[in-house]
Amino acid sequence: MGFFGHLLRDIRSVIDRDGGQNAIPPLDGALSPNDRLDEATVIGDPLPGVDDVIAAPDGSIFASAGRRVLKLSGADFATRTLVAEFDGDAGGLAVHPDGRLLVCVAGRGLAAIDPANPDLVWLQSADGRPLVGLLSVVAHPDGRIFVVEGAAGCTPDQWRRDLMEKRSQGRLIACGPDLGSAEVLLRDLSYPYGVVVSADGKSLWLTESGAYCLSRFPLTASVLGQGEVVAGNLPGYPGRMHPDGRGGYLLGLFARRTHLIEFVLKEDDFREEMMRAMPENYWIAPALTGGSDCLEPMQIGGVKALGIQKPWAPPRSYGLLVHLDAEGEATDSLHSRAGGRFHGVTAACATPQGVVIAARGAGCLLLHTGELR
Repeated sequence: MGFFGHLLRDIRSVIDRDGGQNAIPPLDGALSPNDRLDEATVIGDPLPGVDDVIAAPDGSIFASAGRRVLKLSGADFATRTLVAEFDGDAGGLAVHPDGRLLVCVAGRGLAAIDPANPDLVWLQSADGRPLVGLLSVVAHPDGRIFVVEGAAGCTPDQWRRDLMEKRSQGRLIACGPDLGSAEVLLRDLSYPYGVVVSADGKSLWLTESGAYCLSRFPLTASVLGQGEVVAGNLPGYPGRMHPDGRGGYLLGLFARRTHLIEFVLKEDDFREEMMRAMPENYWIAPALTGGSDCLEPMQIGGVKALGIQKPWAPPRSYGLLVHLDAEGEATDSLHSRAGGRFHGVTAACATPQGVVIAARGAGCLLLHTGELR
């Protein structure tokens, strides 16, 4: 970027300094910081790489962790059963109305597991491009399947690079119940992460991590209508959404936005040199976990005091689960602050035993039995 490019950018930031891409909204109201996520109960042994969790019709849950999909059942979900193991990381999950389990597999596409048939059915491409970076999947009550790909051609483990390069190559794809007739419904999305269908089946909700927003699209039997932004300029990077069982939604924000990261996103020369010359773990970028390495980027001395991470420090990583009502308004939230234990929340689902939360940064599943407003 030349001199005039820098000058124009600075002028825009002064004129529109409270605009959506400049001002990070504070955590207040229903999003006020608390320690409720740290008070949740850890479910069983650690699950490194845990990514998604969904409720099964029989009251159990399915969870993806690394290359495996597990079924957890019984009191406190103490019983674990291996459902499937893939040659790529398992991510987004959904239960189809006909009972099949749908799994997003890194580098491969979408797999359908039929309990009555050992042979997997795959959706591996759409519009001539392989589906290597699927993040989330949802099944409509009529059998249609919708999946989101964060960045065309990039696997999910490259999420940080895609966000920092500010690319918009994500896609929303629909296919039939047999995983055939794949159609690209939306292109050029800014790292879409979560997708869910409303309880009445009349709308589709979509999160875009790179644009910090949540959108809703009217949905008919054959057409996806014009979308509207329900929540823009979120204080963090939105992940997956799952129903709360009462018409609302559970939304995981896997990292907080910070002023330091926002500043680096505007400084193209610095950011490009940082990504070229430094290991990815030490980038000034969103993180699922942090605070244990002295080489991590910090903001002067405002992070630790006497070796203790300050809860109010600018967070290297953060844990945040938001409860939304049927209209997408935040009504409650669970936090694990900068000095907390359970960061990198990528998904949560409602069960008869309570809300089960996937804290990927901590590598574990959590059970919250308290009330969510």
